This record gives sequence, C-alpha cells and structure tokens, in this order.
Amino acid sequence: MKNYQIGRRGFLRVVGGVGVLSATAPGYCMGRESESTSSNPAAEGVLVEASQFKDFGGWKLDTQHYQQMGGCYLLAHGMGSPVEDARTEVKLPEAGTWNVWVRTRDWCQGQWKSPGRFRVTINNETLSSDFGTEDTHWHWQKGGSVEITDPADVQIELSDLTGFDGRCDAIFFSKSSTPSLPTDDAGEVVRWKDQTSGRSSWKVEEKKFDLVIVGGGISGCGAALAARSQGLKVALIQDRPIFGGNASEEIRVHTLGIHGRAGGILQQIDTEHYPNGSELARKDQKKREASMAASGVELYSGHIACGLSKNDGRIESVEAREVATGRLRRFYAPVFVDATGDGWLGYWAGAEYRIGRESHTEFDEAWPKHGDLWSPETPDQRVMGTSVLWNAEKTSQRSVFPDVPWAMPVAKNHEATAGEWYWEYSDNDLDQVKDAEIIRDHMLRAIYGSFSNAKRHPKNAPWTLKWVSFVGGKRESRRLIGDHIYTMKDASERRSFEDAVVVETREIDSHYQQVLKGNPVDFLSKALFYKTGGEYFVPFRSLYSKDIDNLMMAGRCFSCSHIGLAGPRVMNTCGQMGVATGYAAALCKSHQATPREVGKKHMQELRRLIGFEDQST
Repeated sequence: MKNYQIGRRGFLRVVGGVGVLSATAPGYCMGRESESTSSNPAAEGVLVEASQFKDFGGWKLDTQHYQQMGGCYLLAHGMGSPVEDARTEVKLPEAGTWNVWVRTRDWCQGQWKSPGRFRVTINNETLSSDFGTEDTHWHWQKGGSVEITDPADVQIELSDLTGFDGRCDAIFFSKSSTPSLPTDDAGEVVRWKDQTSGRSSWKVEEKKFDLVIVGGGISGCGAALAARSQGLKVALIQDRPIFGGNASEEIRVHTLGIHGRAGGILQQIDTEHYPNGSELARKDQKKREASMAASGVELYSGHIACGLSKNDGRIESVEAREVATGRLRRFYAPVFVDATGDGWLGYWAGAEYRIGRESHTEFDEAWPKHGDLWSPETPDQRVMGTSVLWNAEKTSQRSVFPDVPWAMPVAKNHEATAGEWYWEYSDNDLDQVKDAEIIRDHMLRAIYGSFSNAKRHPKNAPWTLKWVSFVGGKRESRRLIGDHIYTMKDASERRSFEDAVVVETREIDSHYQQVLKGNPVDFLSKALFYKTGGEYFVPFRSLYSKDIDNLMMAGRCFSCSHIGLAGPRVMNTCGQMGVATGYAAALCKSHQATPREVGKKHMQELRRLIGFEDQST
C-alpha cells in the first residue's frame, strides 16, 4: 500500500494523517526555551489542555486517539454514575470579559439527550451551556463569557452530568468573540496548540540509545528486557501510563500462547490465567511494573510517538510527546523496534504494509469447511476486531441503572451482566486505526445497552456494574511486510526455518463477526480453530522490514497474512517476537550489522541467545 514517503533525508511529524516534512529533524522553532509560560503572548487567548489539569477527579485520561483527533482528553467514564469534578487553575493576562470555548464532541448523537453532557464552572460561575451536545466531530463549542476580576487565580472545574463518557480535550479563553480556532483536522489542532501554549519555543530534548522500542505491551517489554540483558542502552516508549498493553490492568486480557525459549524473560511480564476482565490483573500489573523498573531500561510511559526522521532507508530518530507536559523528546538509535501493534513506525517511514484479508488463492489459505468466513475469494478490508471487557457484581441491595435509549440501536434486545473476549467489534467500513474511537464507543453502547436490558428482570435488581474498560483491546490492523510473509501454510504444515526464533503450539485462531451468520447484534464474534498438530515456528525474516534497513517489528504488526496472524498473534507468542528482536539488536550493535545482515550472517548466534541453540526446526 502507498504510504508517507520521505526523501533521501527528512523528518516527518505526523498527526491525524497530516505530515509536516522538513530537510532535517526540526525543533519546535528557533527561540527561547520556557516551560513556565502557559500561553503565547502573541496568541489570541489562553489554552488550557485537559490532559494538564492538576486534579482529574473521577475523569480518566484517554490517550488512545491522539493521532486521530489531536489531543489527550479527559473522559467521564462513570459507568452511569457522574464522576467527581476535575479541577485546575490558570493565570490570564488581564482582568475583564473573557469568552470561553470548549473542545469536545457529542459521541452519540440522536433522538435523545446526549449521553456525554458536562458543565464547566469558572470561579464558581457555571457556564450556561451543556457541553458535548452539538457535533459528532471534535469541535470547539462556545460557552459564553465570564467576568474575571483576579486574572492571577482563575479556577476551572469540569462537572460530569451523566457518568456516560463525556469528553473534554481543551478550554480556550479569548478576549475576542470570534477567535480563529482550528477545525477537527488533528494535525492543524496540534500545531495550533503548540503555538498557542508557547511550546513551539521550547527546545526539543534529544537522547541517544542503542535501541529504541515504541510500544510497551508484552512485545515491547520483552524486547526491552532482552536487549538490556545484553548490556544495551534501551528506551521504551509507551503511550499509556502503565505497561502491558492488552495484558494491562486497563484492558485485562490474560496472556495466551507458550513462552517457547523465552520463559526467563516472559515470566516477569506475563499474567496468570485469570478470567478475562478480572481485577486479578492488578496483581500481574504490579509484577510487570516492578520488573520493568528494575531492568535498567529507560522507561518513557505517558509518551506518544508522533514522528520520525529518516536517511537513506534508515530511521534516524523517533519523536515522542510527553502527555503530562506536551514536551517533545527525540530519540536517536542505530536500530528501532515497532511494537505499537498498529505499525506506526513502519507506516510513517514508508514501509510496505497490509490491512485486511488476502484472497485465499494468494497463499493457498482456504478452509473449504468455513469458506468466506475463514478466507475470501476476493480480498477485502475485514480484520479481527477490538474488544472492550467489562463485568458486573451481585450486591446485597437493589440498584438502579439509568435509562440508555442511545445504546439500544446497538444492543437491541441483547442481555448480559458480563463481557468476554468475544465481545468484539469489526466492520468492513471502519478502519481499526482511523476509526478507533468510534469502534470503542460502539462497544460502550453495546455494554451499557445489554446491561440495561438485563436489569429489566427482577432477578438482576441487585446487580451493578463493577468495571468497564475504556481502553480498547485490538487484535489486528496494519501488518508490516518483511523478507518473509508468514502464512497459514507455515503453521499448518509446520514448516521448518533455519532462522526460526519463535515457537508456538496453539491452533490457528481466527474470528468473524456473528452478524455475518444472522445474529441480530454486531458486537459479538466467533472463533474458528484450525489444528496444526504440534509445534510451528516463526522465522526472523518476518520480524524486520524489507524496506527500512534498521526497523524490526514485534507483535501483531509483524510480517504475515491475515490468516498467518491468527496463530501467533497472542501475547506470549508476540512476547517471544519481542525477545528475538531485543537479542537481535544486541547483535546489530556487536557486529555493526542491520537486522537483515544478522539474519544472513549471525543467525546461529541469535538462536543461541534465544535458547534454540543447534536444535533442528
């Protein structure tokens, strides 16, 4: 697929599909450095970003959709009960009348009151507008004006009205009643925020490493631990505040697959086989965080990768934004690992990638018993979907759940008091990356509506929602292409590879949406299991990009077909990929080699590091 193209030498900062190219990796701009300035004096007003509020109260910080909408917003995720207020304070340049705008969206618009309504209070004066009620796109909703007598101490509060996922990205104060505000274009929004906040004058902090890994799930953590064990200076960049990805306590999927030869590392970061969605994930989170903290890896949680520089087919640096401050940091290294799941580094660097299902004729991946549900005659964009896990608990007293008419078009008559992995949504007309917020929100409507339906029965009167994730657990999106595309036949025929670095035994496990077989709801999936009969292997040639000389990939964005992904996509297996790339990075350094050269000239050494030694595959 055609992608962003960077010339012989260039830097690409990308947000929301908008790329800003320059001859060299830029700083914000030339000028003074200042981290205490809350606004640019030349700007039309003062910007207050919700991600930098001093007290989030009961609101959650959502960083998942920065690339799509240009911000890290606060989410009133109260499961039907209004959350505690978020609070902060700001200094304005002068007293007087200030006009207020709030960047938000009506996430579920229709013939009902918007479920995400909230209010904004400034110095104890509540603005008259209900925010989150106007437009389904991210936009600036006008909030009227306020009189400010003491500009040095302006108090702001966000008050949730519903408990159903209202969202606020930013608040803007302007003396003008008609300020020029950016549209819903994410790239434009980010550039405007940097200029208005004064961040565009800050110096970009630059750091050098032996290996930079982007993505702090099991794959990225495995890569970091393996590389660090060989003495490398390693940076691990993660967009969430904690590590583990789908295994984290935010998503709560237990790790499946085998450890293979990487048990010594993976047992430090994996999970027990608790029920999906269980609070037992917290125990494993503590173990994982302790392991990463003690590893010597330089950890950059709460940092969103947002650009890279490239020279002669190699990535030179990756840029990441710290969520809490908005500061940019630039990470240089001779080799990089893309463990983002969505293949962001490869995508930005112009690497070839695939999305969707190949024709079953391309790699001989037909399973006649299941026909198109397994692999189609004609290629399409269908992929395995995103899950949002949840559960409820039976209490000792009756509880009431609010009416959710806005959820019923999705939930229909479906009833449930808990979710599982098969609560999964994929649509051929929605992109798992570009439309990630829409997909997550669709699952929230499914959850709230199904629980509401269950609560109609007297027997469920004591049941109350206990936990609903707000972070989506993805299975499939971009797959970066390496020197070998891993396919169904590689697993089902248990093909041997001289460069095998990952081993698995589980069935090839692909999902389809039950709506394709007549189920009235579209948020439930079904798994198809194809037995392989024993061990199968993934070669190192599937773990580095064929186009970008110093880019490896670990996890679900490795080089494979749609069906090829279905076996080794689970977290322990992906963790093995991470371990292999971490050890490979050590050999890249010791031999001054590219990943491809390691695969061609130093494979036995890599396999010994992993633990395969001279065993035949």
